[in-house]
Formats: sequence, structure tokens, C-alpha cells
Amino acid sequence: MRSISKSFKPIYGILLVNLIGFVLLYFYKKPFEKITIYIGLTTMVLTSAIYLFILIKKLGDEYLFLIVSMLASIGIIMIYRLDRELGIKQVIWFTGGTVLFLISYFVFSRWNLWSRLIYLYAGTSLVLFLLTLIFGSDIKGANNWIVVAGFNFQPSEIIKVLYVMFIASYFTTPEKLNIPEITLLERKISVHNRGVFIACVYMFIGFLILQREWGSALLFFIVFYLFLYIYGTGLKTLLFNGAMAFMGGSLGYLFLYHIKVRIDIWLDPWKDVSNKGYQIAQSLFAIGAGGFFGTGLGLGRPDFIPEVHTDFIFSAICEEMGIFGGIAVILLYFLLIYRGFKIALSIREPFGKSVALGLTLMFGFQTFIILGGVTKLTPLTGITLPFISYGGSSLVSSFISLGILQAVSKKAL
Repeated sequence: MRSISKSFKPIYGILLVNLIGFVLLYFYKKPFEKITIYIGLTTMVLTSAIYLFILIKKLGDEYLFLIVSMLASIGIIMIYRLDRELGIKQVIWFTGGTVLFLISYFVFSRWNLWSRLIYLYAGTSLVLFLLTLIFGSDIKGANNWIVVAGFNFQPSEIIKVLYVMFIASYFTTPEKLNIPEITLLERKISVHNRGVFIACVYMFIGFLILQREWGSALLFFIVFYLFLYIYGTGLKTLLFNGAMAFMGGSLGYLFLYHIKVRIDIWLDPWKDVSNKGYQIAQSLFAIGAGGFFGTGLGLGRPDFIPEVHTDFIFSAICEEMGIFGGIAVILLYFLLIYRGFKIALSIREPFGKSVALGLTLMFGFQTFIILGGVTKLTPLTGITLPFISYGGSSLVSSFISLGILQAVSKKAL
């Protein structure tokens, strides 16, 4: 019992951040709203209960949930400050996400057949892609949402998890993609399983491009390319896929207007600062206005930034919590990626190693791409900041991924 009490101490910092944040939000506007205190208490109690459960049941790496709960707490506080209704919804999604975190942990831990389900991962993803193309709705320029009874669902967020599982399955059991020889004009043609695998990956990326989700397509390609490099598939394979990526990006810039616009405003947002470059310009103004220590929670004007609660929430954090607050968020992501790589290096089981590597790369480069976009380091892509940005699909799929990574960490002990 004393050991658990000692291990529980790291969460005190998270509870303190929530306490300070929601107390400040309570006094932010008059008349005072008690629901602000209830939301804060819900977040604190839920975080403490899940962490205590992880400690008592010894569910693997306890620091994974600690890091993520701190990120989610910062996100909830900032979203609630921007829009009370969205903040309440985010807490509901956070609650559902933590439940699915535990469910995905126990489901992944209980069975050892996951490496053999490569066709299920590809087939389910294909069905979700087709459903999105047929029934999808165009929201904010991307046809990647399915609306059911007023509820918006983004299938590509679930496909991210399936995509990592698919890649991990191939590099664990590549023979699963072997296909029989084909006889054509009295000649036998054999296709290497690597060719089948690459074709399937380009299927994933192609559907994302059709949905105008170029940010996710870039993320999928980076994870795929790094797997090719890490598992030593050969220089020719790397050069071929690198050339394909370069050609695809060039064609996108030349023939797709929205891609050209994003590249142009990345190179020079001040050329059309009142229109196309307005969003990134306001993001840079917000980051600069915060200084080192920020304007204070509720004292900035991050509402000047369009879509600040999703794509540009990091800019809002930097404005009201300062550059030091932004650096703290980045360091939390570094810790999360470090723990993920440590798990991947520690486990001996090949499929678990590949899954941990894939999920960690997905978290890491998704973070890099969106942070690069809001600071003008890279072109804007429109993907979310994991665990912080507003969005049910993103938050839930991130917690499912975390649950799988937590299960892999248990096997690494």
C-alpha cells in the first residue's frame, strides 16, 4: 500500500494544473458558473481513478497515461476557455476515450492472434474508405466525415489504428501477402509480397487523397517509409518510394488549387494576409503576443484565429500560457515518444515491437506536422494535435492507440 501511495505522487502535478486552470476559469466570467467546478472535478476524479487502477492492476508503463492525461487536461482547459459547450463535449469524449483505453488494453492483451489478421485490417479499412466516399460529407474542404443523426464521425481516425496494425502484421508475417503465380500468355508471372504490401499502402494513401486529406496521407507515407528504412528493405525500394512521394507532391502542387494555396501561404503568408494568409498570420501574432509567460488564461484573444480549437489550439496555448507553456507541451510529447520507443526496444515479441514502433511514429509525426504548420515551419495540413485538439474521433482513436501501446508495455516488463 505504501508503494502505491508513493507511485501515486506524480499525478499531484496534473491535479494541481487542473485545479488552478478550472479555478481561474470559474472566476473568468460573471455570473460564476458552478458547472465549471463540476467539469474540473470530473476530469480530476476520472484521471486519478484510471491512474490508480493502472497502479493496482500493474497494467504496464504507468507514465504513458500520466503524460497523456496532462496533455488532455491542458486541452480541456483551453477548449473550455474558448467555448464552454465544446469544453463540456470534450470532457465527455475524454471520459469515453479513457473507457476505450481500458477496453483496448484488455482486448489486445487477452488474444495473441493480432499478427494474423492482416486481411481484416486491410478489408475493414477499405470498407470504411468506401463508406466515406459514398456517404461522406464535405466539412471544411475535406470529404472525410460521416454524419449520422447529427453526429459527425471521421473514419480516417480509426483507419490510422488499422493502418499501423496492417504494417506491423506485414513486417511480422510477410508470407501472409504471398499470392499464387499468374499465367499470362503462357508465361508465369510471380509478384513478391513486398509489391503487394506497397500496393496496399498506396491504396490507403490514394483514398486519403481522394478525400482531400493530404495531411493524413503525408502522415501515412512517413510511417510507411520509416518502416521500410528501419526494417532494411533495400536502397532500391527506398529510392522508388521516395521518387513516388516527390512526384505525387509535385503533381498536387501543380494541379490542385488547395495544395498550391497552402504551399504559397507557407512561403509568404503576408502576400495575402487579409485573406488566404490570415489564419497563419493570426497564429504567429498570437504566439508572439504571449511572450515568455503568456497573457494569462482568458486574457488573450485567440478567438481571432479561425478554427483555433482544432488546428490552432497550440497557438492559443502559447498566447495565454506563454512560450514556456508551449515548450512544456512539446516536452510532454517528447516524453511520450521516448516512452513509446523505449517500449518498442524493450519487447522481444516481433508484432508487439512493430505495433509499438508504428503507434509511436504516428503520434510523433502527427505532432510534428501540426506544430510545424501553426508555427510556419511546414505547410498547414489540417490534422489535429493528439490528445489536445477538440474532436471526438481524434481523441477516441488516440486513446485506443494508447491502450494498445499500454498493453504492449505490459508484455515488455
